[in-house]
Amino acid sequence: MNNEQLQILVEKISLDFFNLPFLHQAIFNNRLRTTGGRYLLKSGNIEINKKYYEIHGESELIGIIKHELCHYHLHQRGRGYQHKDKDFKQLATEVGAPRFCTPLPSEHRPTKPITLHYYQCASCRLLYRRKRRVDTKRFVCGKCGGKLIKIARPR
Repeated sequence: MNNEQLQILVEKISLDFFNLPFLHQAIFNNRLRTTGGRYLLKSGNIEINKKYYEIHGESELIGIIKHELCHYHLHQRGRGYQHKDKDFKQLATEVGAPRFCTPLPSEHRPTKPITLHYYQCASCRLLYRRKRRVDTKRFVCGKCGGKLIKIARPR
């Protein structure tokens, strides 16, 4: 599917589900990463992430277009077009627009393991476990005010 076919599809969905014409431009934007599409307030155009069409097919694409057209038509009429607005929620349920799109498989990146740093007070022997490093020259024990010493992982 190219941009011309996308434009025709958006115009058709707009007339079929909203009974209103789509008077702006709809294009594929290959730079979109975390979203299926977006409605641009200033220009009135709609941008769609082509990866969703390639991976999940036309049914997912139609859902994304419906969602973005909800933003479009409400904003054009001066009504609540944000996700939190009652007008948006009501229109989205009427036309069957999904609230979220199906996540792409590439979005599931493995998480980096958390490195923990361990410190012990030289005076009272209180053990501190931190995700971030602590400047031992600047910070002292919160219990007794003693000097902190970085230690290896305790057993």
